[in-house]
Formats: sequence, structure tokens, C-alpha cells
Amino acid sequence: MDPEITVSTIVKIHEDTTLVEKAIRLLFPDWDCEISEVEDTFPVTREEIELSGKSQSLSGIIEYCSNNRILDTAFDVMTMNLQKDTTHFQLSRQAAFAGKVAFVVEELPLGGVMEVSLQGDDLGLWLEQLTWHEGRHSIPRSLGDELSMDQDGTPIEWFDNKGRRTMNIDQD
Repeated sequence: MDPEITVSTIVKIHEDTTLVEKAIRLLFPDWDCEISEVEDTFPVTREEIELSGKSQSLSGIIEYCSNNRILDTAFDVMTMNLQKDTTHFQLSRQAAFAGKVAFVVEELPLGGVMEVSLQGDDLGLWLEQLTWHEGRHSIPRSLGDELSMDQDGTPIEWFDNKGRRTMNIDQD
């Protein structure tokens, strides 16, 4: 069973609600969020707004990550905050507006972030299967393995500076 997906963001006073919504919908086309009519004309008199809604799929993110060969990165970031059957991660809204996926691990980027929360049974296994790719036949991955990136986003290097493998050397 697919998990429940919630996508949320804070629209600051200086940000255009319509553009923020467009950025989110580029990654989550089915995002179901009620957005009241907000006037973003100068001078802006509204306060910050929290937008939150449900989506049925991570397919846009997974397709992008697959095409750009970053499914292992996606797996690591999506499971970094996994506790039992819930997790959350952040994506750059500015990157989304450009049709790209950029995971936010530490500093908040210019342009804001969207928070993606997942909740469901066996979520770790579901994410492992969702991000599976052919390369895992050679270098298997699992939740919390020694190949996971650090909490600050530092990757584990598989090759030294001369291009020689550092992982699974005994399999050669």
C-alpha cells in the first residue's frame, strides 16, 4: 500500500503564491491544496501563508532521479529522518520551478523549500523498492547501510581520486 504523501510550504510575504504553487505542481501535479484567493499586489498586506495538501505519488521525483542517476541519493535523503512508519524531507522550490529535483539537507536555499512527509506501513522497505535500480545488483543497498550518506549530506565515496573502486573490492 502506498504511503500518505503530504506536501507543505510556507509562502513568505515577499513571495508570489501563484509561483510557489506552480513550482510545487511541477513535481506534484496532483497536489490537492485549497488555496484561497490571495492578493499579491504591492504593497503586500498579508502575513505568511502555510500551504499544505496531499499528493498520490512521488513519480515525478523518482522519474527525475532515475533519469539523472541519483536514486541512491533520493533513497538516503528520504530515509534520513525515518522513524517507524513516517519520514520527511525537503525539496528546493526554486529547483522545482526549473523542473529539477534538489534535496535540501542542511542550509535553507534561496527560494524556499517544500516539506514532503510520508506515512505508511513498512515505509523503509517501500522507499527501498521505489528507488531500486539495476546498479543495486552490483552494489546492494538497504536502509541504514554503510553506503548511506552522512546526516550533513556528505556522500560515501565509491571511487578514489584515481577512479579505482573502494567499495566491494573483493568482488572483482
